[in-house]
Amino acid sequence: MSVNKAHDEFHTLDMNAGWEVPPGYPSGIQQKILSGSLDETGRRGSRSRLLRFESGVYTTKPFVHEYWEEVLLVSGDLTVGNDESENGGESYQPLTYACRPPGAMHGPFKSEKGCILFEIPLL
Repeated sequence: MSVNKAHDEFHTLDMNAGWEVPPGYPSGIQQKILSGSLDETGRRGSRSRLLRFESGVYTTKPFVHEYWEEVLLVSGDLTVGNDESENGGESYQPLTYACRPPGAMHGPFKSEKGCILFEIPLL
C-alpha cells in the first residue's frame, strides 16, 4: 500500500482559513484537508482532515463508503442517527471515537452547538 502524505512536523493550524464544503454536503459543513488525498473512484489514497459542523446543521441520509474510516469528535456535540426531520439519534460529546470498516452504514448526523471531527479514511 502506498500512502501519499508529506512529512509534516508539528505546526500551528490556521483555523480561520482553508475550509471548503465537501461535494454533496450542506453548506454548514466544511472540511480542512490536513494531509494527503483520497481517490474514491480509483480506490486509493488516505487523507487526514478536520470536518466542521456549524451549529444547527444536519444531514438527512446515511453515509456508506468503501474504505476504512477513523473519526474522533474533537470538540462540540454530535448526534448520530437522526431522521430527515433531525429528530432522534444518539448524542456524543468530545473525545468519542469511531472506527468503521468498508460498507458500514453511518449517520445521518447533526450538531446542536457545532463540532469539529478529525477523520482519517484509508483505501
